[in-house]
Amino acid sequence: MPSTLFNSTEIELISVELPAVLAKAAQGLDVDVKEIEQRALPLIKENTTYAQMLEHLIITALSLTSINAPDWKYFAGRLRILSLYKTCGRKELYDYPATLAQNVKNGVYTDLILQYYTPQDIETAASFINPDFDFIYDYAGASLLIKRYLCEYEDKPAELPQDMFLTIALLAEMNNPKETRMECVKDTYEKLANRKISLATPLLMNLRRPNGNLSSCFITMADDNRDSIFYIVDQIAAISKFGGGVGVNISRLRAKGARIKGVKNAGGGVIPWIRIINDTAVAVNQQGKRKGAVTVALDMWHLDIEDFLELRTENGDQRMKAYDIFPQVVIPDLFMRKVQSAEEWLMVDPGEIRSKYNTEITDLWGEEFEAFYENLYKDAKDGKLELFKFLPAKELIKKVMKSQIETGMPYIAFKDTLNKYNPNKHDGLIVSTNLCTESHSNVRPAKFSPKRLENGRIISEVYDGLVHVCNLISINLANIFSDEELESCCKASVRFLDNAIDLTEVPVPEGTLHNRRYRTIGVGAMGLADHLAYRNITYTASADYADELFEKFALYCTKASIAIAAKKGPFEAYKGSDWDKGLIIGKNEEWFKQNSKYYAQWKQVFEDLKKYGVRNSQITAIAPNTSSSLIQGCSASILPVYSKFFVETHAKGSIPNCPMYIKEKFWYYQENKNISQQKVVDIISRINKWIDTGISFELIYNLNMDIKAKDIFDTIMLAWKKEIKTLYYT
Repeated sequence: MPSTLFNSTEIELISVELPAVLAKAAQGLDVDVKEIEQRALPLIKENTTYAQMLEHLIITALSLTSINAPDWKYFAGRLRILSLYKTCGRKELYDYPATLAQNVKNGVYTDLILQYYTPQDIETAASFINPDFDFIYDYAGASLLIKRYLCEYEDKPAELPQDMFLTIALLAEMNNPKETRMECVKDTYEKLANRKISLATPLLMNLRRPNGNLSSCFITMADDNRDSIFYIVDQIAAISKFGGGVGVNISRLRAKGARIKGVKNAGGGVIPWIRIINDTAVAVNQQGKRKGAVTVALDMWHLDIEDFLELRTENGDQRMKAYDIFPQVVIPDLFMRKVQSAEEWLMVDPGEIRSKYNTEITDLWGEEFEAFYENLYKDAKDGKLELFKFLPAKELIKKVMKSQIETGMPYIAFKDTLNKYNPNKHDGLIVSTNLCTESHSNVRPAKFSPKRLENGRIISEVYDGLVHVCNLISINLANIFSDEELESCCKASVRFLDNAIDLTEVPVPEGTLHNRRYRTIGVGAMGLADHLAYRNITYTASADYADELFEKFALYCTKASIAIAAKKGPFEAYKGSDWDKGLIIGKNEEWFKQNSKYYAQWKQVFEDLKKYGVRNSQITAIAPNTSSSLIQGCSASILPVYSKFFVETHAKGSIPNCPMYIKEKFWYYQENKNISQQKVVDIISRINKWIDTGISFELIYNLNMDIKAKDIFDTIMLAWKKEIKTLYYT
């Protein structure tokens, strides 16, 4: 099907009929083509190649981009797509059946589509393609889409954007009943192609490649032995190889100076092991598309916590540094209360606690942790512990803040809040969070059977491990204009992610077990700042609106998961979960009756939950969407925009960027760096109560606004009091 904006003949004639093609590229955009003709055409020589000519035009268009003329970035994006068309060398831009057959033959695509769909189905699907969707990207979005996500074969594009989206839709919906399958394919394709919903990187990158991992988030945990530590190093390598980000909790590891087999001061602490993890992330990147990325989490009571907080700072012993990992501190409520009351905090060695008390302190939270810890506190004062240290709690939080100011990290995970709202607390606990801090669930380290000889080889069986896995999608609120559209996107997103669980090849077996047991998904959102500006609402005035918007978001996503459970059954560990106990997002029906605007609809949801259960144990999670929002052309996540106009500098040049509706709605966009972060915390907390997993929430402080340490301290304390589960970058 030829594009109504450009067809193959016009692309071939671009060097001959350039003014006419430029006029067509400007169709529907608020740009003056004469301006680019006057600037660019006199500089184009007779021997200029097609690629050079387009590059020159693109640079000229980008130089014209401003707050008053933002459409030049879309003009540049269209030229970037034209460059892609020319590079792919197709006679017909979109002949989907031929493209599919060729890519399956070349091993670029999996052959699953040909197993599930008839030739007639493929022809029907091909009719869904709308090539004009290729021209809705600005330059940054088009460039990222082409560079990172489109499949190649022998260094040439093997697909165009609409091939990619249609193939993804066909695969995602292939397990649906035949009578509704093609309808679902069309619905999913159109929402992807028209930027209503956005897929996380592993889904967009791998869902059509053979044996592709589709999951974004993984969390694993090391036990305090060599077998376990090197096993998780191998897990990290496997996950990173297939494009996943990793969270690793190492709080069970003995502290520096701990006894090993009775030998005092034999333990080297957590830092040497972190350095191995660091180098693994560097060595095994994400398919050459992104660097390997690992967040390493340590509980605040661990004796090595002070060294841990210095991992990425420039000062100190370089042998104690790990500059490529992302540190995360896991903080219990008790620590925050001791900060408030200016008490001392006790740090201990988990190995000594394990041996003397037969207790794994890492596995405790809430009242159970507090009772045990206070007993340790007394024993340490009485000299009954060998390895421990007391430090004023305020001094320790100052060390956290100092590291954040210098490096932007550590991330913070509030352990008791995480577990209070854990729907599967009957089946384990959450020990820390994922790389982007929005996704988390129960994990446990693998166990190892005693080693034995078998045919001359040392054998040890691995069992009982559980690695958190989550697939992510985000609804682009900038392109949502009604409640009906929001509900439709929520329904499609839940269906897509639940299907993806059955399609993915998880890189580690403990992740496959997790998928089967919990069926965790994460429907998120992006473009909130654009959504608000379009409706003439400033971010700081959005609390009530955002509260109601995300109640509807939670309502629609929960309904969708229950509807799937009615057909396919609930997740495996449903019995005994919060859902089974009649709790939604940790709250009972009476809470909804008192606090929600849509109680009549929630009442029906609670009734359906009793009948059918729910398909996914966790449903909503808001990711940072830093790169995917560029493709979507919207503001990232649910935060205010970083800037009304900024220029990203790359090796190949500078790319100007500005928000979607900046020209018409300039005064309704507020820059995050100029807003009190405590005000942002208030708004995020209103959204947070409707999100059953987490929110990737970074704090931005403008040092030109006379920011003091107390401002950062007060913001962290407020986030904890408001039950925000995690804090991302500072």
